[in-house]
Amino acid sequence: MAQFLLETVWLVPFYALIGGLLAIPWSPGIIRKTGPRPAGYLNLIMTFLALVHSAIALQATWNQPPQEVFIPWLSTAGLNLTIALEISSVSVGAMVVITGLNLLAQIFAVGYMEMDWGWGRFYSLLGLFEAGLCALALCNNLFFSYVILEVLTLGTYLLVGLWFSQPLVVTGARDAFLTKRVGDLFLLMGVLGLWNLAGTWDYSKLADWATTTQVDPTVMTLVGLALVAGPMGKCAQFPLHLWLDEAMEGPVPSTILRNSVVVASGAWVLIKLQPVLTLSPVVSAFIVAIGAVTAIGASLIAIAQIDVKRCLSYSVSAYMGLVFIAVGAQQDEAALLLVLTHALASALLVMSVGGIVWNSVTQDVTQLGGLWSRRPISGISYIVGILGLIGLPPLGSFWALLELADGLWGTHPWLVGIIIAVNAFTAFSLTREFSLIFGGKAKQMSERSPEVLWLMVLPMVILLGFILHLPLILQSLSLLPSWAELNKDVALLLVWSSIFGCSISAIIYLGNIPKPIRLPWKPLQDLLAYDFYTPNLYRMTIIFSVAQLSKFADMVDRFVVDGIVNFVGLFSLLGGEGLKYSTNGQTQFYALTVLLGVGVLGAWVTWPYWGIQFLSLIF
Repeated sequence: MAQFLLETVWLVPFYALIGGLLAIPWSPGIIRKTGPRPAGYLNLIMTFLALVHSAIALQATWNQPPQEVFIPWLSTAGLNLTIALEISSVSVGAMVVITGLNLLAQIFAVGYMEMDWGWGRFYSLLGLFEAGLCALALCNNLFFSYVILEVLTLGTYLLVGLWFSQPLVVTGARDAFLTKRVGDLFLLMGVLGLWNLAGTWDYSKLADWATTTQVDPTVMTLVGLALVAGPMGKCAQFPLHLWLDEAMEGPVPSTILRNSVVVASGAWVLIKLQPVLTLSPVVSAFIVAIGAVTAIGASLIAIAQIDVKRCLSYSVSAYMGLVFIAVGAQQDEAALLLVLTHALASALLVMSVGGIVWNSVTQDVTQLGGLWSRRPISGISYIVGILGLIGLPPLGSFWALLELADGLWGTHPWLVGIIIAVNAFTAFSLTREFSLIFGGKAKQMSERSPEVLWLMVLPMVILLGFILHLPLILQSLSLLPSWAELNKDVALLLVWSSIFGCSISAIIYLGNIPKPIRLPWKPLQDLLAYDFYTPNLYRMTIIFSVAQLSKFADMVDRFVVDGIVNFVGLFSLLGGEGLKYSTNGQTQFYALTVLLGVGVLGAWVTWPYWGIQFLSLIF
C-alpha cells in the first residue's frame, strides 16, 4: 500500500485542485439554496486525503534515493519541454507540511468566516494555493517552477482581494500583485538566460552542469542576479517587502498559509538553484547582503509597529532574511530547517492573533490588553509560537539557528553576530506584542473579548502540540546533532539573546513604565515606525517615473499618433469636398484626370532612371 501511494504521490496536487474546482459552483450567483458551506467541507475532505496520501508516502521515501518522474509536455522546433518531478524525502515532507497547515487553516476558516458568503471563492483559492505549493515541491524544472510561482502570484492577488468592496483591500491586492511582478519579470529574464548557458532547466542537470562549466563571470553574475530577484519578491525581501504588509488586508485564514509556506516558495526555488548561484561570488555575496539588510531592518521595524498584523508581517520578512543568509552561505540544510520551523511557529502566531482580530473592534495593540484571563488558549498558543520562533531550547528554531550559526562561526563570524541580533530583536518584538495584548489590565476595546469558537481553537491546539513535539520528531529522524557535538559558544549566545530580548521587553511593557514608549530621538522612532520611509521612496522614484512616462506616452498618443490620423482624415475630407465641386459630368474631363494621375505615378516610379539623366543635362 505504501509503495503504491509512493508511486502515485505526484497525484497529491490534484486533490486540492479537484477540491477547488468543486467549490466553484457555490460562488455567489450559482448555487444559493444550500448556502456556501458545502464548498468548505469538500475542500476539507480533499485536503485531508492529500495529507494522508503524502504522510504515508513519506514513510516509504525515508532513507531511499530520490526518484525522478518525467511527463512529456511539449516538443516543437527543437524545444522539448518535459515536466520533471523529484520524489524524495524532502519534497514529500514539504507536501506533508503544506497539506497539514492548509487543513488547519481551512478548519480555522470554518469558524472565522462563519457568516461570510465568499466561501466558494475563498476555498477555491485555498485549493489553488495548496495545489500550486505541492506542485512546486515536486517540480524539478526551473521553467515550470516559474509558471507555478506565477499561478501563486495570481492566487495571492485574488485571495487578498476577496473582500473587493473595501478600498484598502483593493489597494493591498493591487500592490501585492505589482510588487511581485517586478521580481517575476527579472526572474523570467534569468530563466531564459540560463537556458542559453546550460541548455537545460532541470535542477539536477543544472547542478551537474555547475560543477564542470566555465562561464563568463559577468554573464553569470547578471543571470544570477536576475534569478535572485524573483525569490526576493516572493520572500518579501528589501526593497520588495511592502506587499506582505499590505496583503494582511485579506482574510486571516489565508494569512496563515501565506505567512508560513507561501512566502517560503521563493526560498525553495533559491535553495534548488544554489549550485548555479555559487558560480558567481558576487551573486552569493548579494544574497547574503540582501538577507542581512532585510533581517536587521525588518526586525527593527517590527518593534515600532502598533498594528497586530504588521508586527507579524515584518517578523516574517526578517526570518526569510535569515534563510537568504543560509542560502548565500551555502548552508542548504540549515535553510530547509529554518523554513520548516518558521512555517509552524508563524502559522500558530497568526492563528492566535487571528482570533483577536475576529471579535475585536481594533487591531491596534496599544488599545488592547488584559486578554490573558479572558483568552488563555490564545495566550498559551502565542507563547509557544514565540518560543518556537526564537533560539530557545529545546524547540525547533533553536536547532535551526544553531546549525546556521555553527556553520558560519569559523568563516563569517560577523554573520553570526547578525543572527544573534535578529534573534534578540525578534524576541523583543514578539514579547512586546504579547505584553500589550495579553498583559496588563483590560481596556475599553478588550473588556468584552471572550475566547473564540472551538473550530478556531482546535487547529491552534493541534499545531501547538506539534511544535512542542517537533524536536522529538526531528530527533527520531536523526536530523538533530547530539549534545556532545554542539558549539557551546553559539548555543549560549542564542539562549542569552533570546532571554535578553524577552526579559527586556517584558520589563518595559509589563512594568509600570509610562506608555506609550518613546525613543529619546524622535527621528529614529519615525524612521522605524514608517518603514524607513520606503513607501515615500517608492512614490518619489518608481511611482513618479511611471507616472511621468505614462503622461509622456499619453501626449505622444494624443498629439502625434492621433494627430497623424486626424490629419490624414482631414486631408481626405477636404480632398473629397474639393473634388465634389470640380465634377462637370463630361467623360473627356474624367479621362484627362485619369491620364494625368497615371502620368504622375509613372514619373514618380521611373524617376531613378530618367531623373538623374535630366539633371545631368541641365547642369
